[in-house]
Amino acid sequence: MKELEQVRQKQLFNANWDFYKGDISIPYSVKAGMTGGITDNMATAEGEWLHIAFNDKGMGHTNLQWRSLSLPHDWCVEQQYVNDNSIGARPGSHGFLPTGIGFYRKQFTIDKSGEGKKWTVNFDGVTGVSTVWVSGHQLGEHRGGYIGFSYDLTDILRYGDEGKNVILIKVDATDYEGWWYEGCGIYRNVWLEQTDKLHVAEHGTYITTPVITATQAEIHIETRLKNEYTVDKQVNMVTELYDAVGQLLSTDAVDVTVDWYKEVVVAQVMTVDQPELWSPDTPVLYTAITTLYIDEICVDQYETTFGIRSIHFDPNEGFFLNDQHLPIKGTCNHQDFAGVGVALPVSLIEYKIKLLKEMGCNAYRSAHHPPTPELLEICDRLGMLVMDENRKLDSSPNGLWQLERLIYRDRNHPSVIIWSMENEEILEGTVMGARILKTLVDTTKRLDPTRPTLAAMNHGWNEGGYADVADIVGYNYGQREDQDVRDHETYPNRIIIGSESASFTVTRGIYEDDQEKGYCSMYGTDIPSWSCSVEKAWGDVVRHPFLTGVFMWTGFDYRGEPTPHLWPCVNSHFGLMDTCGFPKDVYYYMQAAWTDEPVVHLFPHWNLPDKVGKEIEVRIFANTETVELVLNGRSLGERVVDRNDHLAWKVTYEPGELKAIGKTNGQVIKEYSVVTTGAAHQIALYPNREAMVADHSDTIPVRVAILDEHGHVIPTADNEVQFSVAGSGHLLGVGNGDPSSHESDKASYRRAFNGWCLALIQAGDAAGSVTLTATAPGLKPAEVVLQVEKNNEQTLAK
Repeated sequence: MKELEQVRQKQLFNANWDFYKGDISIPYSVKAGMTGGITDNMATAEGEWLHIAFNDKGMGHTNLQWRSLSLPHDWCVEQQYVNDNSIGARPGSHGFLPTGIGFYRKQFTIDKSGEGKKWTVNFDGVTGVSTVWVSGHQLGEHRGGYIGFSYDLTDILRYGDEGKNVILIKVDATDYEGWWYEGCGIYRNVWLEQTDKLHVAEHGTYITTPVITATQAEIHIETRLKNEYTVDKQVNMVTELYDAVGQLLSTDAVDVTVDWYKEVVVAQVMTVDQPELWSPDTPVLYTAITTLYIDEICVDQYETTFGIRSIHFDPNEGFFLNDQHLPIKGTCNHQDFAGVGVALPVSLIEYKIKLLKEMGCNAYRSAHHPPTPELLEICDRLGMLVMDENRKLDSSPNGLWQLERLIYRDRNHPSVIIWSMENEEILEGTVMGARILKTLVDTTKRLDPTRPTLAAMNHGWNEGGYADVADIVGYNYGQREDQDVRDHETYPNRIIIGSESASFTVTRGIYEDDQEKGYCSMYGTDIPSWSCSVEKAWGDVVRHPFLTGVFMWTGFDYRGEPTPHLWPCVNSHFGLMDTCGFPKDVYYYMQAAWTDEPVVHLFPHWNLPDKVGKEIEVRIFANTETVELVLNGRSLGERVVDRNDHLAWKVTYEPGELKAIGKTNGQVIKEYSVVTTGAAHQIALYPNREAMVADHSDTIPVRVAILDEHGHVIPTADNEVQFSVAGSGHLLGVGNGDPSSHESDKASYRRAFNGWCLALIQAGDAAGSVTLTATAPGLKPAEVVLQVEKNNEQTLAK
């Protein structure tokens, strides 16, 4: 594929920010935009604006403790846990972490050559209510923490080395939009973009593939051109299609007039011969490059990635991708992770998606809000279907603006197969709710009629005509009294999907309920009345294909919603993995049911000194034909496997080795064993990969295990591990998956939880290497060296 012209430039604007935690009193004159900012003669250089932005003792404030950092950033996770049920939309919902107000500031210069261009600052996500000033001018206030927004900087920038630009952002995260942990801060990427005044509009292409045959696919392209000159412009627009390896497939050119200060939509139809279809197993991507010429001079280039695929939902048989039946094996996910809160570097987002795919998951629900843009790019590239979700049932001007922006932003992603309009709104099943929902659905259909809409409901499925408005009816916990199955009998033409299923509350490595510590047994003996086991949730889909599939609640544990407990518990127990991505036992049920890779897994662990001579229940998840259970060399029998259920043995405990042997056609295919371990002897480090890029962002998760002298992970170990980092990187955060841990995710140490903890190592801005050393009293230490490679990112501003 050809190299793009340097006419449109987009740069990450994440480095070299200062942050102040707390409120700053801003004078009315500044709030009202009356200071005039930094004028050409710098008349206000020592005035009130720069005192606010850069004088830490100005405007009546003394000793403001600004600190330097890079974005994305979540200050909430840096704070201490507080036993206060008022923190959050409902008790415990925000993970007992306070919110508040914070300020971010950055000083930068723009080269003189940038004058006369259009300059935009784009925010992918800022918590709550944000206010942005640049060089003393208030650009605007944005409400809504989950969808991005942008501001035009063209009129107020100073150009050249003689003039500095100041950006100041107030983030008010005091109020809660949701009933889960939302974090605080500029928690997604910020971009600085330069274009010509005649350019492809923001999110300005729309690509669909309405006609696909084995030999050819029609590619329909709509491109919005925006002219911000004060005269009409004659434009030659050239669109080129490239395949996954960069080979030019097709070219189409059109001449168009764009009136001054207007937009025009240009439609093109192109073809791709012998198309390779996008799917989770074959995530093949194509690229469209749109080039704009004025008087044969290139003024803009815009790149769009897309996939060729077809989708179809049937009320009796479920989902079809490229005319092939595909059960949806999905998980619902909030956006936080251990060590970072909601401020995930892109590499950690990719890490999470890869963990889900390894489990056999083929679909991701962004619950309950629009996802980070990079998440969709990763799902496109790795092959993960997506239910893309609007934040709430809201047809106000701001609600519709956020929905429209979501559709414009995400409608080219082949991974997106469903637009979810809302989740568990109180107006479900009411006439008013149905009217609002219809407005949202109609708005979505106007912008993208190619994908179905859905309402994720937990009540009112058959009331007020509400469920008839969207294309698909989502059943949150429809397994409750088999509501979804019974409704199919009554409404046979209704498309049904398990939009939120299971909520199986279990704690990694725990096999007895512990009310005092807030732990839930992996046997599922402490789950809420409205939830069910994962076997029930998935088994219903196997038995009833008209249910289409499920989105399990949830792929990962997350901060807040510590159901069924409150303090000292600070995060959920719903995940198939914990907050660090360590698998729970139930993860292996999903892997056995959802994949064809041989899986055999048993629990509990075999360090049970208080159970000697007592009968315990041993459970096995497997997808081989049979499993034989062997205790210290003695066979306890062989049984036929149902991959959609578990096997259970009653075993009299004795120390040693318990082994499960999976067989198919009488041949041993897979074995799994648990052993009674010795005392803690050493630390082991397992990095996810060995190299990262020097971009202030790239992050490697390093799993940390406590081993005995034979190399076995000790399943009950809780040693405190101290971390030190040297070289071209730093320790970004730590975690251990313990839902009742009150240790800081930003400390240099972490106590292991049932044998494991996690360290996140983030690159700096220099190539080289970074060394992580882990120590603990009485244990053999461990060390790993990671490589940090040169970053070739271009810089627009300094």
